[in-house]
This record gives sequence, structure tokens and C-alpha cells, in this order.
Amino acid sequence: MTRGQHQTALRQRATLEDVAREAGVSLATADRVVNRRDGVHAKTAARVAHAIAKLGYTANAAAARLARNRPRRFAFLLPSTPNAFMTQLAVQVAATARWLEGQNAFIDMSHVDVFDAEALAAALRGLQPVYDGVALVALDHPSVRAAIDDLVARSVHVVTLVSDVPTSRRVHYIGIDNPAAGRTAASLMGRFVPRRGGTVAVVVATMALRDHAERHFGFMQVLSQEFPELRILPVLEGRDDATRNRTLVRRLLSDTPDLVGIYNVGAGNEGIAAALETAGRARDVVWVAHELTPDARRCLLNGVADAIINQDPGHEARSAARILLAHCEGAPILADQERIRIEIFLRDNLP
Repeated sequence: MTRGQHQTALRQRATLEDVAREAGVSLATADRVVNRRDGVHAKTAARVAHAIAKLGYTANAAAARLARNRPRRFAFLLPSTPNAFMTQLAVQVAATARWLEGQNAFIDMSHVDVFDAEALAAALRGLQPVYDGVALVALDHPSVRAAIDDLVARSVHVVTLVSDVPTSRRVHYIGIDNPAAGRTAASLMGRFVPRRGGTVAVVVATMALRDHAERHFGFMQVLSQEFPELRILPVLEGRDDATRNRTLVRRLLSDTPDLVGIYNVGAGNEGIAAALETAGRARDVVWVAHELTPDARRCLLNGVADAIINQDPGHEARSAARILLAHCEGAPILADQERIRIEIFLRDNLP
């Protein structure tokens, strides 16, 4: 081979055969070194390592799984309750599953009542022992934490989606910084409300969901410290249900004549919009909500909602799959790629 041909070959992706040839070893020996299996003399392993560095060889995990006929299988547990954002997330998980098939990895998606800790824990305990990894929208509860830890003890990689259980042994949380999202909502609320004072209400699904509790915490931090002229009511729990939210907000509007703002921490936005419009208060109550669903988009366009704080469900679904795959293969995780960012949408910057 001439020098020019050699340089051209180096520019191409090196294969394991190239590594074996460069190190002067068999393909089986090179494979043992790359996959960190025992039985190779230290000097031989060093020659293979030198060849890997020289050729810039990187293992093709998908090809290795195909060659070893070792597919990966992941379970995704999503909420069973109707929720526009979670519907979007399910669509994105299905799209991610199609992409993963090309990586010789597969997703089974199921739905469970994540507001019921025992039901969620039972679903985790009932998973068949065929899964390498599990992704779930979690409830921070001792039963759920124990079920996650039991899976990890069986060498199953677990990631939490959207809502976290940080004291569990899960390997990664995939979602926005929820306290920061709550602080952002409070800053928007405080700046949008006229400086005459008044009352602000907060609607959550349940304070048992850690993401909702953390958003409420961040909201209270900023609003109480930076906008003390605003009075904050006790939390209203609507379980992300539009009908329940409509009833709660209709009663709220009737009982609170000085209401100037509503922060909806979770879903069920269409119920809040209906209550505001029916009462004729859609233009004088500042409303900040979460997730750019079709209903939330319409509310922004119609001027009923003032701001939407969003997280990208497609990014979250793909990130969960990438992280589970990386943990299975012992591959590095790119932190910047997997960081889920907070997006703020007004009517003027809708995509």
C-alpha cells in the first residue's frame, strides 16, 4: 500500500479487522480486548490498545449487538389518564421505537395510573425479566422507590421521565429543571400582573408528583420574595383533569373577586380556559401554563393564556432511549445533548 492509499484508509472508518491486522493478532483476540473480556496477555492487550488509538477505532454498538444476536429491550411506563402532553410523549416514544429498531433495540410501551403509587409500584414489580432498561413517569413515593431499587438490584437500568424519584437508584432523570420552571412562571406572572396587588392561584395535578411540587416551590420562592403585593392561595389539586379544573376555577372566580393570576402547574388547560371564558375573565386574569399542546397553542393565539412554559417530548423520548442504550453498552453520555431545556412561548414566538 502506498502512503497516499494508507492515509485514505485511515480517513475511512476503521474496522475491528483493521485493528487486529495492525496489532498482529487474531480477530477473536481483538474482540476480547475491545469488549474487556479476560484471557488476553497484558502485552498483547497493549498492542491492541495501541492499534485502536492509531486507527481511531470506535466500536459500532449496533453492529456488535447484531453480530452477537443480542438485542436490547426497554419498557416505557406512561400515565393512563387523558393528558395532551402525555399523549404527545407517547407519540414520540412510538417514533423513537421505530428508530431504535435499527439499533437492534426495542421498546414496549404500557400505561398505568401514575397518581396511584401502589398501582405504579405493582406495574414495575410485574415487569417480565426480559428488559434491559425501564423508563417511567414516576411518583415520588416509598413503594415506587422500592420497586425501582428492586429493578436496579436485578441489573435493570431505570430512568425517570418528566417527574423524578431522586432518592431511588435510578441512573438518570430526563426532564426540565422543575424548580427553575416554577421560578420562571413566577417572574412572568409578577411582570404581567399590574402592580396593584391581588390574589394568585396555583393549580396542580397532585403535590405527590415531584415535578409539580418542585414547580410550586420555585413559584412560591420568587413570587413571595419579589412580588409581595400578590397574595397566593392554597394549592388546588385537579389531577390534570380538564373537567375537574373547570369546576375548581369556576368556583375560584366566584369566591375570589380580586383574582389577578392563575398558574397551572400541570395539564387540563382546556378546563381552565373554559372557566375563564365563561366568566368573562379571560382578558383580565393573567394565566401561565405548561406544555405547548394544541389546546395551549389556541389559548395563546386567542389571548386567553399569557405564557406557556414547555419541554420537548420528542427530545425526552429520544434522550431516554439513548441513555438506556448507553448504560447497557457502557458507552459515554453527552450531558449537553441530553439536557432538557425550558422553553417559553408567548403568542408572538409560536413555532
